[in-house]
Amino acid sequence: MQITLKPGNQTFDAQAQESILDAALREGYRLPYGCRNGACGSCKGKVVSGEVDHGKLGQSTLSETERAQGYALLCQAEARSDLVIECRDVTTAADFPVKILPSRVQHMALVAPDVMQIQLRLPANERLQFRAGQYIDILLKDGSRRSLSLAHAPHDDALLELHLRNYGGTFSNYVFNSLKIKDILRFEGPLGGFYLRTQDTLNEALSDTRPVILVAGGTGFAPIKSIIQDALHRQLPRTFILYRGARARADLYLDDLPQSWAREHGIDYIPVLSEPLASDQWSGRTGLVHSAVMADHSDLSGHVVYACGAPAMVAAAQRDFSQHCGLPESAFFADAFTPANP
Repeated sequence: MQITLKPGNQTFDAQAQESILDAALREGYRLPYGCRNGACGSCKGKVVSGEVDHGKLGQSTLSETERAQGYALLCQAEARSDLVIECRDVTTAADFPVKILPSRVQHMALVAPDVMQIQLRLPANERLQFRAGQYIDILLKDGSRRSLSLAHAPHDDALLELHLRNYGGTFSNYVFNSLKIKDILRFEGPLGGFYLRTQDTLNEALSDTRPVILVAGGTGFAPIKSIIQDALHRQLPRTFILYRGARARADLYLDDLPQSWAREHGIDYIPVLSEPLASDQWSGRTGLVHSAVMADHSDLSGHVVYACGAPAMVAAAQRDFSQHCGLPESAFFADAFTPANP
């Protein structure tokens, strides 16, 4: 089946039992995407003509109304005929080629009770080019993968920085119990469509100057950290507001860093704890992090939102910001973290 992307008129063929997103990536077209398992909604596109099999869907990611309007999650949908699809922000793989590379563990630090900061060094003749916010897949010996966001800015590429939460899975157990300095990890990347849209990444000629609200839950702080450090390095003329959600104070790992962004660069920083301990002596904001955004911004029609964290948080933010705060669908970008990426 032939698939045509609008408005750029890019065309490619999809094979049987292949998602539209996988077909596009195979042919070198980078569509927006995040989790690749239907949880975040970043890959949503509108089917203008043709028939698709929607695959596995969750109401929180694609409502019945949206489905009736022709929308589909391109990471789940498969073509059943030739298709024409409206899809924003299509780039080509030539922009930042995906590589499979070895890396050596340079540094490890337990930055929260269940979060490990890992720094990897590439071979001397290699550098990884990527957009701030993207991720890599660690390639495990059993053939499985573990997706981890890059937490450093693209210009600071001497070491790759990753933040791993211990979910109790195979890779988490390996890192927290067995991984050592100088061990080798192989990975594939860069991957993902979660990155800051600016003048050089928009199809339009005009620069986007809307205020940016960043919502980070847990280790969703990693790609947000990359985005902010990249924006500061490039001196982008944007207003950034960072909302960071965690359970207790100990989970606000590397907290000195966003505090320094607030002091030195004027970035508004609002940490929000959902379950603060009595010993935390917390006097800041409490509750759900996306609810704090809504309490401060009843009208989001002139903003852009980048959300990263647990699928439930991302889905609630997308739904509530749109329904109650007027955020346009095209102004919401997300990467939903799940314990394992199929």
